[in-house]
Amino acid sequence: MPLSLDIPVSEHFRITPVQKDALKKLGIHTLEDLLYHFPSRYGDTAEARSIDSLQKSDAAVIYGKITGLKAGKGFKTRITMAIATVEDESGRVQCVWFNQPYIAKMIPEGAFVRVEGKVSKRRTKKTTQESGDPVAGGQEGKLYFSNPKLEIVDKLPTSVGDSLFGNNAKAHSLYPVYSESRGITSLWIYHSLQKIFKSGVLDVIEEPIPADILEKYHLPGIKTALIWMHAPLTRDDALSARKRFSFQEIFIIQLGRQRTRKEYEKHPAFDIETDPKHVKEFIHRFPFIATDAQNRAVETILADMKRGRAMSRLLEGDVGSGKTAVAAATAYAVMTSKPKPRTESASVVDIVETAVRRGPLQVAYMCPTEILATQQFESFIQYFSYMPIQIGLLTGSSCCKFPSKVNPKGWTDISRVQLLKWVGDGSISVLIGTHALIQKSVKFKNLAYVIIDEQHRFGVGQRRKLVRKDTIAPHLLSMTATPIPRTLALTLYGDLDLTLLDQSPSGRKQIITELVRPDRREEIYAKIRQELEAGRQLYVICPRINEPDPDKEAAIIVKSVKEEARRLKRSIFSQYEIDILHSEMKSTKKDEVMKRFKDGKVQILCATSVVEVGVNIPNATTIIIEGAERFGLAQLHQLRGRVQRGSHQTYCYAFTETNSVKSIERLKVLQNAKNGFELAELDLAQRGTGEMSGLRQWGISDVAMEALKNLKMVEVARTEAVRLIEEDFDLNEYPSLKKMVEKHTSEAHFE
Repeated sequence: MPLSLDIPVSEHFRITPVQKDALKKLGIHTLEDLLYHFPSRYGDTAEARSIDSLQKSDAAVIYGKITGLKAGKGFKTRITMAIATVEDESGRVQCVWFNQPYIAKMIPEGAFVRVEGKVSKRRTKKTTQESGDPVAGGQEGKLYFSNPKLEIVDKLPTSVGDSLFGNNAKAHSLYPVYSESRGITSLWIYHSLQKIFKSGVLDVIEEPIPADILEKYHLPGIKTALIWMHAPLTRDDALSARKRFSFQEIFIIQLGRQRTRKEYEKHPAFDIETDPKHVKEFIHRFPFIATDAQNRAVETILADMKRGRAMSRLLEGDVGSGKTAVAAATAYAVMTSKPKPRTESASVVDIVETAVRRGPLQVAYMCPTEILATQQFESFIQYFSYMPIQIGLLTGSSCCKFPSKVNPKGWTDISRVQLLKWVGDGSISVLIGTHALIQKSVKFKNLAYVIIDEQHRFGVGQRRKLVRKDTIAPHLLSMTATPIPRTLALTLYGDLDLTLLDQSPSGRKQIITELVRPDRREEIYAKIRQELEAGRQLYVICPRINEPDPDKEAAIIVKSVKEEARRLKRSIFSQYEIDILHSEMKSTKKDEVMKRFKDGKVQILCATSVVEVGVNIPNATTIIIEGAERFGLAQLHQLRGRVQRGSHQTYCYAFTETNSVKSIERLKVLQNAKNGFELAELDLAQRGTGEMSGLRQWGISDVAMEALKNLKMVEVARTEAVRLIEEDFDLNEYPSLKKMVEKHTSEAHFE
């Protein structure tokens, strides 16, 4: 009788408590989870060498039986190590793992193993004793593997275990290597999958992808793909299977996003009709000349608002590209608009016309933190101070209104009750705030436009709480200053149209970026001291919060926020006020620290990368990034953007301890790249999706992450998802696909 995919692994296999914990860490709970625990790579027995063919300095792979495993210490240096002998039909070779004595306890005596590493040659006994080499005492001239990779295999080549195809399988040299956890080995996973396949589990697996899509893009069916993933005869089979599952996951994400978009567009929306001439006059009031990119963005957004359905758009702009100005110009268009309903539905006409009679349209602007909300409140006052409108600020600790009755050019604190009353009767034209805007007590009279700053900080659910408070769906503009690759934007923000601000305002000075090796620290500190003496401020970014535990992380040498702040205060910049900021602090404390820094009461801020995107502190002209090699290029660009805010010359010093040529070359790109979008694409290409910050929270697997390097695949998945949702919104014709979409949407952090 075929198995059910929902059966817990613990009910089908006899496992120990340690193994149960290990499976949980790997995210394996059911048989379906085990089937979708794909190999991280494939080994190939065909690449193996015989031991008698090894030569000094070879990078080689051998297979053999391991014996004589033991832990020991070097003859003179007393370095701890593990030593073993590996034997095949042609001979023996010793393996040595320095500072890893625990390996002697991990591998059972007589196990078959795969060994991969560099072949070294011992020195003579005399030389070894004088130098204290830890392999002293061996025979002169003998070869050995130094710190090789070691894996247990089922049996020695030429064939790796029984194939999942059955008794008529061809002998093949590829074997899967899975990610492991203490108690669950790659070999355990391989054998468990064999048992599951032989039980007939393929018979209960339904094909989720429509047949026409499989045929159109030459993708294998799900049963074939699962076999090819776990037991490929050739690398082409493995690549074909990975392509199929990459497409499948991106396709499922896109389906979820397109359903969200389509559902939102079902609601009636205001058609924003405004005179382009008046919008241009508003833009001409800016204290700078708008870029072509800003003008194009405003035109695109206003065109979207005339289409008869709610706009859903993401405005992605580099640091300092002027997103707030675009938001202000489009908000102006909404507030000065007299919309006319464009729909054949009588009930919807009544809704819109009733709303129009109730008064002018309102705008909501949501920010992730209080300091950003306050900053945007002040910016909107500057943009709209000449107009007879009222602007409100609502956060967890503040309720303010502009203008003040006492001072028409200033703002005043008011009670929360009074502010909400004015929002409810339409007196407040623009309400700016934090998560407080999505509380049930906040009711708008005529909400027509929602702007969300730093969109990646909010889930879809949070956004919808704000935009669905009225029968009429407001137009939605999400904004982010985080440059992300196009493939990632198309995937994660599939429910939003994309607009790029890829220009910076003219006249802005380019930030001077330098890579700094340890021998230049004092020189750079002297330059920074001159900036501080001129009244400027400094950011110091560190990769971690606390110092490493010397017993557990002795090999990690990396600056920490707390210790670096103490060191700078003690011996480098003792005359200046220094404070710290990191993720373990409460939000109220973070806001308090940032406000003190913004007000100039703190001259040096030591922080992790948590320091807020978009916070405008023009007086901060210098940033030090410690351990720069530990950050991605896009993140480094984001960090240095913290000081690209004023008219003074700004500086970014990327301190690095690495000697890696590859790391240095990667960091040099930071000095020459034109913008953050270019760096984001380079980051994806060089570091890979698995290392890019923040992707895991979206529920994207390693296989799907590979697809993010393939723009064509992502665009195809999006196109097919749009088509399918247009044809069958509820996916009733594809029940297995519908189940997958609903499962992924509920598990991923979209809400």
